[in-house]
Amino acid sequence: MTHIQTQLLRMVASLAALTVALPALADDAADYFKGKTIKVMVGHPPGGSYDFYARLAADMLKAHMPQVNAVIVENKPGGGGLVATSDIYARAPRDGTVLAVLPETIANTQVLEPEVGKWKVEDMRYIGSFSPVNTAFVRRKDSPSKTTDDMKRQETIVGCTGTTAQSYQYPALLKVLGGYKFKMICGYPGANEYSIALERGEIDLVSSAWNSWRVTHKRQLDNGDLVAVIQTGLKRNRELANVPLMQELVDDPKAKEVIVFASAGAMIGRALVSPPGVPADRIAYLRSVFDKMVKDPAMIEMAAKRNLELDPTPGDVVQGYSDAIVKTPPDVVEQAGKAFKG
Repeated sequence: MTHIQTQLLRMVASLAALTVALPALADDAADYFKGKTIKVMVGHPPGGSYDFYARLAADMLKAHMPQVNAVIVENKPGGGGLVATSDIYARAPRDGTVLAVLPETIANTQVLEPEVGKWKVEDMRYIGSFSPVNTAFVRRKDSPSKTTDDMKRQETIVGCTGTTAQSYQYPALLKVLGGYKFKMICGYPGANEYSIALERGEIDLVSSAWNSWRVTHKRQLDNGDLVAVIQTGLKRNRELANVPLMQELVDDPKAKEVIVFASAGAMIGRALVSPPGVPADRIAYLRSVFDKMVKDPAMIEMAAKRNLELDPTPGDVVQGYSDAIVKTPPDVVEQAGKAFKG
């Protein structure tokens, strides 16, 4: 069991004991939101899975917080979500009226690139996660490399946006730590563009959030034109039960630990988070609202109609996942940083 997995088990156990006393405190905060407008900020442009879940969050909150005046979504793209993260951390009101759907990797960025991640996720508060987000490596049906063994024997062309994006960093981990013969072709503006390049045959493999693939390319996946071959995360997605995790593809224990650290954000997934400094009773209230709304049959039906995966995790448990990432031993962080650079 790796450091992160051990930390997660300890934190989840300790946090679960605290939730018993929270409902009464949370109910006391409901009146504060009467007549207020809640903003859900998303650090990516419209059309991707971050935006899909931000809009789902807004509609669910409207239904379960009838006392508010409105719930709006604000897209603030830039830096792969880092612009919005910096804004939420440094400038957002500390009263619970501004929430966000941010990259699941902001804790990793904080420890890997402190000059970029100038925030402390330990001071922010997760309200809850709608679903874990495993990244899926997807190939064309006729890509030259069909299996993971093929990818270790022969060159496979991988499309990516840039060297700070997961589309580069996850394949780079397998290239460095697993001996995969990946040739990285970066410069695509986003997932939409490199997905088109994959279908055209310009590249052989790309990685992107499974939550997005299952919405935007459902037909191609269902008919076998596109095939998921590898996934990231701490546990296999239930829809990808036969697709191996990255850490299952390497033998060295230290390499496994590095990959687990890099993949740990998958358990945070598409989550609602608040800026630091929001009063504890309002956080408790918002968490209680989240827990109720993701169990509401009408809200579950809403997510299903949008083809959005709903596999929720309470906010205090998500907080534990994030805090465990920050506490990763420095030697593991250092090795991950070197591997990310290819």
